[in-house]
Amino acid sequence: MRVVAGTARGRPLSAPPGRDVRPTTDRVREAVFNALGSLGWVDGARVLDLFAGSGAMGIEALSRGACAATLVERDRAALVAIRRNLSATGLGDRTDVVAEDAWRYLRGSPAPFDLAVLDPPYVFDRWAELLDALPAPRAVLESDREPCLPPGWEVVRCKRYGATVVTIARRSSTPPE
Repeated sequence: MRVVAGTARGRPLSAPPGRDVRPTTDRVREAVFNALGSLGWVDGARVLDLFAGSGAMGIEALSRGACAATLVERDRAALVAIRRNLSATGLGDRTDVVAEDAWRYLRGSPAPFDLAVLDPPYVFDRWAELLDALPAPRAVLESDREPCLPPGWEVVRCKRYGATVVTIARRSSTPPE
């Protein structure tokens, strides 16, 4: 696993041991961020990486021009991997790492973000509740199936990569770029 593009391109990323975290593959990250870049959603963005795992998605966003990222993760081994990855890429100065449960973090009324990356465990089925609580008008949803979006959200793009389905969505009131 490595950073695919941008200022930290080619830098290796590590994943926590075990089966609890499934890092987004380089191929999927490249496709997602190429799509986000074509939409103009990354450059200068404040990014929330919720259920951050290894932090690869937030780190990729920073490498590609996001101005700041907040990585929220509760698993201790994943937090160690995130800190290791930030050190390896030199992107820690623009990153806030939050060691907390995603729901608890959202209940704390976080500052608004421009883009959220959401990669909960595949058994997750609370997409409507999560999107309603999200402090961002745009989101990338990663799952094993296409999620059902709540009213007020619309699909911009949706694509399957093997067992992974990536949905790029925005609030319906968000003007297109």
